[in-house]
Amino acid sequence: MAKLQATEWIWRDGEFIAWQDANVHVLSHSMQFGSSVFEGIRCYATPRGPAIFRLEDHLQRMMNSCKIYRMEVPYSVDELVAASCELVEKNGLDSCYVRPMVLRGYGAAGMVPFDSPVEVFIPCWPWGSYLGDHAMENGADACVSTWNRMAPNTTPSMAKVAGNYLGGQLIKMEALVNGYDEAIALGPDGMISEGSGQNVFVVQKGVVLTTPTNGTLLPGITRDSIITLARDAGMDVREQPLQREMLYTADEIFLTGTASEVTPVRSVDKIKVGIGRTGEVTKLLQRTFMDLVQGRSEDRHNWLCHVRAERAAAK
Repeated sequence: MAKLQATEWIWRDGEFIAWQDANVHVLSHSMQFGSSVFEGIRCYATPRGPAIFRLEDHLQRMMNSCKIYRMEVPYSVDELVAASCELVEKNGLDSCYVRPMVLRGYGAAGMVPFDSPVEVFIPCWPWGSYLGDHAMENGADACVSTWNRMAPNTTPSMAKVAGNYLGGQLIKMEALVNGYDEAIALGPDGMISEGSGQNVFVVQKGVVLTTPTNGTLLPGITRDSIITLARDAGMDVREQPLQREMLYTADEIFLTGTASEVTPVRSVDKIKVGIGRTGEVTKLLQRTFMDLVQGRSEDRHNWLCHVRAERAAAK
């Protein structure tokens, strides 16, 4: 599994501080009650220098998550875009993972958070393939988790908040200790929801299917990107409820997420998916996505925020 690789600088509330100085108190509200919102964003090396993928969209989702949890962020999306780009440049990175975070700090003694200040951090660090190069090329081995995702109107699934990932940790750990790379979880209705931290796509007879945003899963930005790219390529894409058994009869399955990018699945519960290796639809979408984010193809949707261009405009 990937381990954190320290960089030199972290942005905190308008200034750059040393990596080792980015600390919070043990009794901060986020430590006690999980009240922290975050995003995971990839920055890719391109011919035009480092480019952050859908940076503004990620930051807007973070703002929306904060709004759900009544956290007042004292910065605009534009200010956080500028801070993110300056951070990547200051750390001298061509590619990295950017992790904006909004935390409730030290103050409140109980569950009600209003006496805790809102603090904003942006770290970044190098990070390779989440499930490993072997999974990206040959496909991951997955299982169906015994843990379900949350029910609608319990913990808001549209918010990317730290507490939501406690369930994801259980899903992922269960998969790993049982010899799988990843797990796919069901919702409370027994239908497919999402992976431990990825959205799920199934390909059946050339049709690309994915679960709807039904209150049990995070509406992924990579998910949205793949739906768009598949439709650009003329594919039939449908968002609909998917039964568990469709994982066993699918021609292809792949997972999407900022960390996972587009990762094929070659087996579920030790049942071979399709031909047991990456299918043609998955290959096409994986290649299309990687060509775009790495600057080898036209960015028709203006999804890349080129760090050097952003920094030049700010000067």
